[in-house]
Amino acid sequence: MRTTQIELPAIGEPETLRVRERELPAPGDGEALVRVEATGVSFAEQQMRRGKYYDQPAFPFVPGYDLVGVVEQVGAGVPDVVPGDRVAALTKTGGWATHVLLQARDLAPVPEGLDPAAAETAVVNGLTAWRMLHRTAKVRAGDTVVVLGAAGGVGSLLVQLAIEAGATVVGVAGVRQLDRVRELGAIPVDHRTEDVASRVREIAPEGVAAVFDHVGGPGLVRSWRMLGRGGTLVSYGTAATKDLPGDPRLPVLRLLARLLLWNALPNGRRASFFDLWAGNRRHPDRYRREARADLSHVFALLRDGRLTAQIAAEFALEDAAAALRLAEGGGLTGKVLLRPAAAGGAG
Repeated sequence: MRTTQIELPAIGEPETLRVRERELPAPGDGEALVRVEATGVSFAEQQMRRGKYYDQPAFPFVPGYDLVGVVEQVGAGVPDVVPGDRVAALTKTGGWATHVLLQARDLAPVPEGLDPAAAETAVVNGLTAWRMLHRTAKVRAGDTVVVLGAAGGVGSLLVQLAIEAGATVVGVAGVRQLDRVRELGAIPVDHRTEDVASRVREIAPEGVAAVFDHVGGPGLVRSWRMLGRGGTLVSYGTAATKDLPGDPRLPVLRLLARLLLWNALPNGRRASFFDLWAGNRRHPDRYRREARADLSHVFALLRDGRLTAQIAAEFALEDAAAALRLAEGGGLTGKVLLRPAAAGGAG
């Protein structure tokens, strides 16, 4: 089976991405061959092309953090997956391809009736949003929460999931995205023209139950101060430091040190750095079970129309450079997708 892949050869601009073809072997024990129907562009790929992602592989490699596709072949010892199944997978790398070989145990079923592009918007983004909301912050009905980047891939799902849970959501975004944030059901706040902290105090004078912050940097202090007693700051990115030179681990380490210090203060508030892969190394089987269960909740909400997939744009796989360039430009609502051309059966 030949696969077409998008390779990131070295640190460089999006236009340095290159298309390559290679042969894939037949699936081995425990493996499945998946024809990719949709994959996506996330912040991880934006950092990887700069050489700034925390634990990216050595160049050259194929990016692609997640995917949705159809199983075409399975190897021996795969009792729960059969050809024709539509599945989703977290790959971290390797998803920007027409076909991929994956461990069958890492595949999650996609419900019948759910469009593959819609499902793709909710693999890494939906799993991240669900786990931050329900496992880290434990948001409950009646809470008020703040979502930074409320129109983005993760943020737009966070807004919807929090409202589904019965929370009031303050959605912080740019001016071009405010109408969409309002349509999603959040109270929109423009981060450029409004004093976000003052606006949040007007809405929740005693502070909020949770703030979801993907920006980091100096603004993290403002996020911490928005919390009420018992509130949780969930930091899940360092977008503010993405262009800083030097070791990409340093901004993360400084952020972690600050969160640890805040947690030591006797004020009833809590700060957490969300790592989607936490627990995978020490308890991989439990991690897979929990991830599949959480993702199934998000997929069911999408299928039933209680969540709306937010697709910013769709590109052919071979146009990955243009897709990455658009995603890096910001100001989008939802996720940028890559759609490999329809491929024939495995041969």
